[in-house]
Amino acid sequence: MKRFVELFWDIDASTSTNHKVDALASYYKNASAADAAWTTAFLTGNRFKRFITSRDLQLWARELKQMPEWLFAESYSRVGDTAETVALLVAGDQNRLPDTPLHDFVENTVLPLRSHGKEQQGEEIKALWQKMDTKLCFVFNKILTGAFRVGVAKATVYKALAAVSSVPPAVLAHRLTGKWQPSAEFFAQVLNPEAKASDSAKAYPFCLAYPLQAEFPEGYKTEELEQYLESKLATPKNWLAEWKWDGIRGQLLKHKSGVYLWSRGEDVISEQFPELIAAGEKLPSGTVLDGEILCWQDGKPKSFASLQKRLGRKKPSAKTVDKYPAVFMAYDLLEADGNDIRQQPLLSRRAQLQQLIESLGSLPTFFISPTINFDSWQQLEALRNSARNFGVEGLMVKHKQSEYLVGRKKGQWWKYKLDPYTVDAVLLYAQPGSGRRANLYTDYTFAVWQGDDLVPVAKAYSGLTDSEINKVDAWVRKNTVERFGPVRSVKPELVFELAFENIAPSSRHKSKLALRFPRIKRWRQDKTADQADNITMLHHLLDEKANSHTSVFNDSANAAMIPQNTNQPCKSRA
Repeated sequence: MKRFVELFWDIDASTSTNHKVDALASYYKNASAADAAWTTAFLTGNRFKRFITSRDLQLWARELKQMPEWLFAESYSRVGDTAETVALLVAGDQNRLPDTPLHDFVENTVLPLRSHGKEQQGEEIKALWQKMDTKLCFVFNKILTGAFRVGVAKATVYKALAAVSSVPPAVLAHRLTGKWQPSAEFFAQVLNPEAKASDSAKAYPFCLAYPLQAEFPEGYKTEELEQYLESKLATPKNWLAEWKWDGIRGQLLKHKSGVYLWSRGEDVISEQFPELIAAGEKLPSGTVLDGEILCWQDGKPKSFASLQKRLGRKKPSAKTVDKYPAVFMAYDLLEADGNDIRQQPLLSRRAQLQQLIESLGSLPTFFISPTINFDSWQQLEALRNSARNFGVEGLMVKHKQSEYLVGRKKGQWWKYKLDPYTVDAVLLYAQPGSGRRANLYTDYTFAVWQGDDLVPVAKAYSGLTDSEINKVDAWVRKNTVERFGPVRSVKPELVFELAFENIAPSSRHKSKLALRFPRIKRWRQDKTADQADNITMLHHLLDEKANSHTSVFNDSANAAMIPQNTNQPCKSRA
């Protein structure tokens, strides 16, 4: 346990990826297989189901220290993390626990707590706290709550494991996909170069795209866009484009053991989409499709809000399935006849995907994402600007010879999204952030005008520079009107331009609207509060969205956007 705590603090304190790889590799070389298994589980997010909450820890810490709730809240506001706040309050000066192996501590001290009632859990944990120093107590609290976040990416862990074995990182990533039980036996199989996949129904690690706009110079001019694209991507003939669908990424697998639908979050979501599983039964065994799960009706995608109706139900009713029908928009083939073909060029994989889907005949829930031919970067830009007409987020631009890589590798796949919607809104509430920003007011609530009143429409906490955050924080402290716990209402004077990806009706919000992925684009110091936008503008935007979507496949007015020889859906649900 001591070595694991030292490893945690070492990698959490470093910003060097190479140092983290070296530290992890050194740890793995000397750790037992059982300890290494639990370490890998914690660092890659494969934690056991949480049975103790942050609120539990707060309560027990206050009981132990006989501390009023308001004082703990003030302490938390200075630290920004429950596990750390509790550790600073309750831990002793030194460890008085025996240095047991990590797996023994987890399996014989932590996990048995699951079978105890809250009162007994509290007494046992308070007794353990008093035998720990601050560092061990902090890590222990993280393990208890399942909030075990440390500054290390999964890819870094895979690199370290590859350094102490002869198994490539991509293979390790596949073997460690999904939920698995940490054990010495499992870990030995993970690092065995000769091991065959014990579970062939695992998804492959997803290949991700880089945002193309991030490569453009700051303050670039629209008329110079074609020049920037050419400098970054060279000739258009090496690239293909397809729509960037506004759904959730998934892999559909057909193996001897059955059909499985995996999300990008490495969860099996088969029960949420029974119609896709039924269609997947027609696939040949040993098939893995990569694509997008969408709600689809009348030849076009429904909003992401519609898809969320499906995501929120583990086993949707027949009524829900009928109202929010799902399709699988396939755009890549990763496994064919049981063979991993990810290293084949994209064009080859797409050709095999086309042949596979055509061989199945009519499948009302399968589509092939159309590839879009273009001859110039100017034409690509016109395609991107037309994306909202089809209810999509923009374009994906992929190199024709690209392999299906693990994670986000710059240069092969790019996402070229539409410019976001924007609204000028007034700062209404502010509250402290978390972590290193726990002492600053960085989480904001914004409002727009509805008649003579300001109505909240969005919360945002990203987009400002450190200098701007400090200025806003100082302003908030001087211009507070009321306090509601950690939240302060402020004078309605500051105006900010918010960017957001989408808008949808919402019965949960006073404004009756929900903005998707709102963030601060800029501080409008040139505007006064009375110049902020009116909610009528957002309602008009919502109406325009509802009436603008046309089919990417069947709309004759936009046929020029879709080449005649492009891949078509197997059959529309309509």
